[in-house]
Amino acid sequence: MATRHQARMAVVSLLYAYDLGNQTISDFSDEILEEKKIRNKQRDFALDLFKGVTEHLAEVDEAIVKHLKDWDFDRLGSIERATLRLGGYEIMYGELDSAVIINEAIEVAKAFGSEQSPKFINGVLDAISRDK
Repeated sequence: MATRHQARMAVVSLLYAYDLGNQTISDFSDEILEEKKIRNKQRDFALDLFKGVTEHLAEVDEAIVKHLKDWDFDRLGSIERATLRLGGYEIMYGELDSAVIINEAIEVAKAFGSEQSPKFINGVLDAISRDK
């Protein structure tokens, strides 16, 4: 059975594809999650996160842009942008403690991002959590 961490990793993958211009990725999300063995409650959790991020994309992006220091949002790597979007959405609209969400995002950044990604993700999401 998949964990919530694995579900979040799958959501970042979906958001990455979405960000690269594949707006129809949601049509294939069930198959992609099944391929990654994300099932049952974790599948529902992942789909809720993906849907939530895409429905609130403008608000989440606005919160991210507000806290980018000397960075242009459009120049962010797609993985970093996807990770920030998921973490930002969970902080803004979720019920979990911000520290848990930030830690999860850091772990995703360690797995998918560059060497500098975890520190960057931590800084931006921490700033968003202080606005909450």
